[in-house]
Amino acid sequence: MRHSLSGFARLLPTLRTAPRLLLASLTLGLLLGLPPAQADSPNSAPGDLKTALAEIDEAANSKNLQGVLQYYSSTFTDGNGLNRSGLEQNLTALWKRFPKLTYRTELQSWKREGAAIVAETITTMKGNQVLQGRTMTLQATIRSLQYVENNHIFQQSILSERSQLTSGTKPPTVVLNLPEKVKAGQEFQFDAIVKEPLGDGLLLGGVYEKPVSPQHYLEKLPDDLDLLTAGGVFKVGKAPTTPQDLWISAVFIRQDGMNLITQRLQVVSR
Repeated sequence: MRHSLSGFARLLPTLRTAPRLLLASLTLGLLLGLPPAQADSPNSAPGDLKTALAEIDEAANSKNLQGVLQYYSSTFTDGNGLNRSGLEQNLTALWKRFPKLTYRTELQSWKREGAAIVAETITTMKGNQVLQGRTMTLQATIRSLQYVENNHIFQQSILSERSQLTSGTKPPTVVLNLPEKVKAGQEFQFDAIVKEPLGDGLLLGGVYEKPVSPQHYLEKLPDDLDLLTAGGVFKVGKAPTTPQDLWISAVFIRQDGMNLITQRLQVVSR
């Protein structure tokens, strides 16, 4: 049985844009694939790299768009079709929705590769948005590789990411079980479990899948959800037959709160 959105659920078509925008936001990355062999510890990283990461965070926290973009090459691209112009547009839209969004980037490892530096980072983002009188809380964690040359990032690859948007006095506590990577054509388990018992209350929920692509950053979820008779969604999915990245989203809504989680699933060659 399908149920039209009401209450918290009426916010969903608008809310869905925020997590998608994160995928085009301030994430430092690198070319497709991991750097070869041993990487060095963050403590031994060049001073210029540490300074650049700190200044990008500072500019992002101040919503200084040009301060961020000065560290991105004019030829910047990522593996999903995002370029420097797209990054600028989506950062602008994201900061309009979450004007107090904060960033914290931690360097995990680095390696010299020719004239470039390959660095792995974890970026954490947090912020609130008031929408239709309700406060929405956004949290996201993105692990990525960055390829830096002459203090400019010219290509990126996101290795893993998860964003969560919650609202209400008691948003459902959700445990999401989804692999970060599967092979093309492979079946995989997807479980999104609400930890609190259902009791006598209603729980609406749904799972949605979209390819990671710039044209999907602002796309909304469907306007209806399932009435759940169990505390979660349990599915067996099948990866596309060609390598690509997917966004898998699970949303749960009840009278006292909402929880929307989006995770990236990498589909790689067999």
